[in-house]
Amino acid sequence: MNRRENINQYISDAIRENWDSLALTDFDGSSFQYRDVARKIAKLHILFKKTGIRKGDKIALCGKNSAQWAIAFLAAVTYGAVAVPILHDFKSDNIHHLVNHSGSRLLFVDASIYENLDPDTMSSLHGALLISDYSLLLCRDKKISEVRSKLNMLFGEVYPERFTPEDVTYFDPEPNSLAIINYTSGSTGFSKGVMLTYGNLWSNLQYCIDGLTFLLPGDGLVCMLPLAHMFGLMVEMLHPFVKGCHISFLTRTPSPRVIMEAFASVKPKLIVTVPLIIEKIIRTRVFPMLDKPLMKILLNVPIVDDKLLGKIKQKLTDVFGGNLQQIIIGGAGLNKEVENFLRRIHFPFTVGYGMTECGPLVAYAPWEQQREGSCGRIVDRMQMRIDSPDPVNTPGVLWLKGDNVMQGYYKNDEATKAVFNDRWMNTGDICQCDEDGFLYIRGRAKTMILGPSGQNIYPEEIELQLNAMPYVGESLIIDSDGRLIALIYPDMDNIKRQGIADGEIEGLMKQNISRLNEALPAYSRIADIKIMHEEFEKTPKRSIKRYLYQH
Repeated sequence: MNRRENINQYISDAIRENWDSLALTDFDGSSFQYRDVARKIAKLHILFKKTGIRKGDKIALCGKNSAQWAIAFLAAVTYGAVAVPILHDFKSDNIHHLVNHSGSRLLFVDASIYENLDPDTMSSLHGALLISDYSLLLCRDKKISEVRSKLNMLFGEVYPERFTPEDVTYFDPEPNSLAIINYTSGSTGFSKGVMLTYGNLWSNLQYCIDGLTFLLPGDGLVCMLPLAHMFGLMVEMLHPFVKGCHISFLTRTPSPRVIMEAFASVKPKLIVTVPLIIEKIIRTRVFPMLDKPLMKILLNVPIVDDKLLGKIKQKLTDVFGGNLQQIIIGGAGLNKEVENFLRRIHFPFTVGYGMTECGPLVAYAPWEQQREGSCGRIVDRMQMRIDSPDPVNTPGVLWLKGDNVMQGYYKNDEATKAVFNDRWMNTGDICQCDEDGFLYIRGRAKTMILGPSGQNIYPEEIELQLNAMPYVGESLIIDSDGRLIALIYPDMDNIKRQGIADGEIEGLMKQNISRLNEALPAYSRIADIKIMHEEFEKTPKRSIKRYLYQH
């Protein structure tokens, strides 16, 4: 694929070059060819223009992943409006606040979300449209209802002959002009509106195009991550779309069963996901099989071992559709036990690192080059520095500069100034870097706990070790009056499968803590545990909302 100069050129070229190919599908629902997407974008452009939407006006989108969500987003950015994706998991009062804070004039929204909203509290809106068919839900300007009611006729007037690939031309944006306000999902606090430019999006997109060359026109891909989150929007939707791929959206909650069905049908070459989904699949599909006595014996016989691991790898490849070339995992570190197992069978996975403020890419390495515990090397057009006298051996705060870095936080100069210093942005992540430039995340500066004698304790590192122990589902390490407490949500599926009684769980967890403490320095040992009876509350990208559990 030749290098284009901006994302709108990539989008228009992809539509023209793949006119009759399938573009977007709601899994078990409707499908749209690239020509269908182009027609819908053209109609929305007419709607925007005739109702007075100008370049730079804000258009909010709040709904579950779907083809129509993706089309509304593409229409906004190719028109020159500023897209405001809002996570559909947000509560109603938060959605009201974000629509108002962004000053959005239009809102594309799911019916199930809209019925819980109060339009009177969203004063900036001129109208709201149902994502599934773009019908009007709210109209504060009669021009909108007039245009919407005769949109097909207006489309016929603009394109009286036929609508052809030559009609697909989109405006050429300035690299520094605003394209998206993306509100962070808030694992450590409240949402901030990240301002991403067309240049930020182009740099991210170009890196995906240059680095993931095995994805070709017509290839299928399952989009599981929320489109309102930059990881899903950029790597799972925009990047395969401009390559002419066929993207299937999971419109239902992505449970392991639903995901397996989609993989079997689509047979993706590339899977983009968060650790939790991969860990659940490995724990439910593979580990129980490895726990059988005969399997344990065979895995210790060298020649049988290699053959057996090859068969396990093939079985796991089949679980992912049989056509897999790479899994990219982001959003958090991978469970140590799962990572070690995947490395042992030479499974094609890699762990990347991104953040909304970089739209989202920061670091990546293809699976053949990836190193244990690392999240890859800094991406193209970006620079990094670690505030440490010896970044190889002593962790420090990671700072970034380059084409992916945001303009700042919308209407929040104070927060913007807090993270920028001479165009360098403070990520808030504590990192190390080896001699070859591979990055290792040790924890968040915000979550770092100061030990009794001033030692830095990174709870995420302890949690990774604890999560790899028997019968631990997930955990959180918190500081309570100078004592480290482990909050543990047990792996209940495994516990039930093994026939372990509820009364035995706490004793098993205390055994885990004893073993863990033997491996930890004295200052970072766990003093006590608390068994959680429900999963930790999470953000839509499946990070634990840590701030809810701090004392």
